[in-house]
Amino acid sequence: MNNWLKFTFNKVFLCALIILIIINIIGAVTEDALILKTAIPLCIPVFLIFFFIKYNTLGLTFVSFLMFSFLGDIAYVFFPEEVLIEASSILYIISYMYLLMMCPKFKILEFNTLIGVYLIVVFSIALYFLYIVHSILQTFVPNPKEVLLFGVKSLMLIILGFSSFAVYLNTQTRQSVLFLTAIIFFGLSVMLNYINLYFLYNWSFELLQNIFYTVALYLMFRYIINLNFTKKKSKQLHLENYSSDAVLS
Repeated sequence: MNNWLKFTFNKVFLCALIILIIINIIGAVTEDALILKTAIPLCIPVFLIFFFIKYNTLGLTFVSFLMFSFLGDIAYVFFPEEVLIEASSILYIISYMYLLMMCPKFKILEFNTLIGVYLIVVFSIALYFLYIVHSILQTFVPNPKEVLLFGVKSLMLIILGFSSFAVYLNTQTRQSVLFLTAIIFFGLSVMLNYINLYFLYNWSFELLQNIFYTVALYLMFRYIINLNFTKKKSKQLHLENYSSDAVLS
């Protein structure tokens, strides 16, 4: 019975993702700017409604991440163009800080030398590309604050990507896969947002940006659900082992 309920909830939660993606597609096909702008702020409330169908608690760190992400989302709707980029960037940077706090823990000393060198090389390459793009933006973006926020926001995503990738290499668990995949989709969404803002605007880029962001949030909720399930299962096993020891003694 419990397995059936769990399977049903997974399907219902997946339906929430599909509904949000369909809304974005409708907005893109009809070229309705209002739908495309409001689809993103809808994501977190919709996922929360579906989440609370089965669960009734959320950790403070995840709630803080959702709150600042939501504020960053609605900045696109209510702030004028010149304030939009700075306001949303600051809010997203704060949300990424909370996301970093949620990253599965790992010990650097547990890595072998080859993996450690590989991670350092990947991190260095990412920093180099960030430096190149930052230098390019400085040449044609007149607002230095905007360029600075771009650098900080991108750096936070690089650190998140590095940390989640390191955890995946070290553990290769379902939780690490969910977290790493979510960060990848967040990164893709931000990258398309930069392309739309600074290089070439295209409605298909905006559609993909919204879809990637929606999928990233979905995966973060799946990560939290899986984390809670793992903790609950671990607690049950601990109680069963304790009961067995008590009976034997």
